[in-house]
Amino acid sequence: MINGSAGFLDLLDLEQIEVNIFRGMRLETERTRVFGGHVAAQALVAANSTVDQGRVHSLHAYFLRPGDPAIPILYEVDRIRDGRSFTTRRVVAIQHGRAIFNLACSFHADETGLEHQDAMPDVPDPESLPDSLPVPPDPAVGAPLTYVSGNGLEIRYVNGAPWESDRRPGEREQLWMRARGPLRDDPMLHTAIATFASDLSLVGTILRRHGISAWGRTFFAASLDHCMWFHRPFRVDEWLLYDQESPAAYGARGLAQGKMFTRDGTLVASIAQEGLLRLDLPA
Repeated sequence: MINGSAGFLDLLDLEQIEVNIFRGMRLETERTRVFGGHVAAQALVAANSTVDQGRVHSLHAYFLRPGDPAIPILYEVDRIRDGRSFTTRRVVAIQHGRAIFNLACSFHADETGLEHQDAMPDVPDPESLPDSLPVPPDPAVGAPLTYVSGNGLEIRYVNGAPWESDRRPGEREQLWMRARGPLRDDPMLHTAIATFASDLSLVGTILRRHGISAWGRTFFAASLDHCMWFHRPFRVDEWLLYDQESPAAYGARGLAQGKMFTRDGTLVASIAQEGLLRLDLPA
């Protein structure tokens, strides 16, 4: 069991129990399901443990079943391909003898090529924003941010916390985030923490389009799939802007997209996720 800022790093320190099989410790939480970013980050670390060269440039994942936060998760890595430039891995996360999560990821040795990027939005500096999140009215309701309380991430919302009642409908959700304290120079550590954090607010971005507070309605929400593309190396112990929008929602499913920028405006990662949102459930 893991708790506290130091323990947050232990979350990504997997135990190898057999060739291509790893075990990830659980994060202390009062939630009834494992946080999606938790299992995605651990699965990525498991895949990376079997790769000799290159850095991850993309991952594509499906959430198959709710994870049980009371027990560790086993990760089985399939070494699909080891090429000269690209390495491909498939990871299945297992609990109670069943797959709960499936990840495909690709690693690439950087090469020289064309370069361009979108510009970073004009937003306030993180220092001008409140240095602590207001406490949600009911921490037990579907608040992904409860997963990072006391676990090593600092988050500052540009337009106020999602549960604040005075927020109006908006096309974008924007926040600054960083690790609380310096981290070692391990590119996978920084990438894995960004993967964890990338799942914190995407579903809420869909609700943002409708001016719905995630904390003011009875609803069910879950991540269905999650994709990331890592463009350049970065550090999560330095401020990252997470700019998010939701272009479409229909049939209880919504799409959210995000971009992560360093403070100097460099686009380092792009994210897409489809979420399940069932509103107006019985209380």
